[in-house]
Amino acid sequence: MELLLGPALQWKHLLPRMINLSARSHQKELLDNDAIPFADIQQNMIELNTINTLLGGHSITISGLQKIISCGGMPKKISICEIGCGGGDNLLALQHWCAKQQIDATFTGIDIQAACIEFAKEHSKNLSANWIVADYADVKFIQPPDIIFSSLFCHHFSSAQLIEMLQWMKKNAAKGFFINDLHRHPLAYYSIKIITRIFSGSYLVKNDAPLSVARAFKKNDWQELFLKSGIQKYTVQWKWAFRYLIVHCNE
Repeated sequence: MELLLGPALQWKHLLPRMINLSARSHQKELLDNDAIPFADIQQNMIELNTINTLLGGHSITISGLQKIISCGGMPKKISICEIGCGGGDNLLALQHWCAKQQIDATFTGIDIQAACIEFAKEHSKNLSANWIVADYADVKFIQPPDIIFSSLFCHHFSSAQLIEMLQWMKKNAAKGFFINDLHRHPLAYYSIKIITRIFSGSYLVKNDAPLSVARAFKKNDWQELFLKSGIQKYTVQWKWAFRYLIVHCNE
């Protein structure tokens, strides 16, 4: 019996440790730490843009914009603000879409990390935008933007912080807001862990990409957050690859 079990026991340590995704992880991502070298953040932003492009993240962001526009008809002019804008690639994707639709769009990108804003300015030279280095909650708009959105931003926050964020977005967006974020699922976790281990050159991406999934959401998480925020009308739609698109249109 020992001879038969021996090989199996020897192989056991090679199998991946199964992670418990029944609840959101509270482990801090490396990118949320201070004093990360700019070159490392730059590499992280470049790879995140590639992931967003290949896995359909930008198309989901465009879909969120379309859904809010559909609440009031196609506008000729619109103002769009992204909180946690990172490298600015989401705003650049929206600019291209608005140009094709002949919509006169203005853009604002807010990020608490100055290095991200510097990269966004350099990376998105063809994008005319108002770039703001600040905690989004400290920003006071002279003219509220029509639409506020975030992409892969919410999973960085606790539930209590997210309730405040939802309320802030509703208060400050004239037409509505949308969120593009990850679905907490084992297949998403292990897939991105393997993909980034093989193809990523960024230690930030290798560590934070699977951790982002562990910190992410299931549909009932969003339902509970909106219930506690006091916002009643919203939609939660699952999108490939393992994303949720959450949309609220102001009445």
